[in-house]
Amino acid sequence: MPSDSLLSRRAARVAPFLAMDVLAAAAVKERRGEAVVHMEVGQPSAPAPRPAILAAQAALAQGRIPYTEALGIAPLRERIARHYAETYGVSVPPERVVVTTGSSAGFVLAFLALFDAGGRVAITAPGYPAYRSILEALDLAPVALRLRGEDGFVPTAAMVREAHAAQPLSGLLVMSPANPSGTMIDPVHLAELGRTCRALGLAFVSDEIYHGLTYGVPAATALRSDPDAVIINSFSKYYCMTGWRIGWMVVPDALVRPIERLAQNLYISAPYLSQVAALAAFDATEELEAVKADYARARALLLNELPGLGLGDAHPADGAFYLYADVARLTNDAGAFCRRMLDQAGVAATPGLDFDPAEGHHYLRFSFAGGEREAHEAVRRLRAWLA
Repeated sequence: MPSDSLLSRRAARVAPFLAMDVLAAAAVKERRGEAVVHMEVGQPSAPAPRPAILAAQAALAQGRIPYTEALGIAPLRERIARHYAETYGVSVPPERVVVTTGSSAGFVLAFLALFDAGGRVAITAPGYPAYRSILEALDLAPVALRLRGEDGFVPTAAMVREAHAAQPLSGLLVMSPANPSGTMIDPVHLAELGRTCRALGLAFVSDEIYHGLTYGVPAATALRSDPDAVIINSFSKYYCMTGWRIGWMVVPDALVRPIERLAQNLYISAPYLSQVAALAAFDATEELEAVKADYARARALLLNELPGLGLGDAHPADGAFYLYADVARLTNDAGAFCRRMLDQAGVAATPGLDFDPAEGHHYLRFSFAGGEREAHEAVRRLRAWLA
């Protein structure tokens, strides 16, 4: 075991992922035989769609599970390109599609390809915590754009210009629908963000991992207004394939070969079985829409019931499967509140400090990825606990 003196500065400054810490604490309770309602992690409780499982089983039966091209197998890249035409009316050449080991690998590849050490990358606060940690691990500086209620809790072009004027940025990373809030950037504002980045000479990265999971208006892809945007997506959320570790990117022509070289050296290729399964997942729309309908019922239940428990002051949850609730009426220490809620009520949720180190101390994120049944049980337990 290396001593602390051998620990790199990069490793030392990477913060823990609190949602995973809560998951570990919940697992301890479960090993003692105690039931836990899991609302801490963004993981669908539904299994991977049946066509994906059957395709993987058939490939496994053939016996040989090989490396693939670093950019992914051609049929999957072609099917992802077709998905953009069918879903968004956007033409994407398959050659610009990169298959990755989950969206996490996509972020690493994008940041390495786009930014030199010391680069400043604007991200939102609140926002997905791994953005900060990956940037810092790569000697990049995350720059927080503070989201505001008057803007609908989404980033604006004015925020980007102001941050760039204060100290030059290298790029902007946005997510819509967002984690932890479920808020969405409408097409007009998404296009404005892209134009602003082009005018300022900034890279524009759009995390679209929760596309497909919206409750009203469909999410817009940044490619619709900015063909040079770097898109990151995954089969983890809508397609219920978290542990398969399979995602994708759409990148400009100039980035294809640099990203291919990086992928070749960092992980060779995404897992073959997962690529085969992902290709088949596109044929499971009816099954996946039924899962989404369950999320919608859970969302409606929580939006109706949580306000009466003092947990209802949430950001607009137009997509994804989260509610980001201001619990200042109950606590100013969300971390301690979450620990008590898990210990005493058996409900696991994530403290807002995971998503916003500056102001997350009075926020909780509730995931309703477990569906309506889990949401009902959570409300029952919370009502008894908070009575």
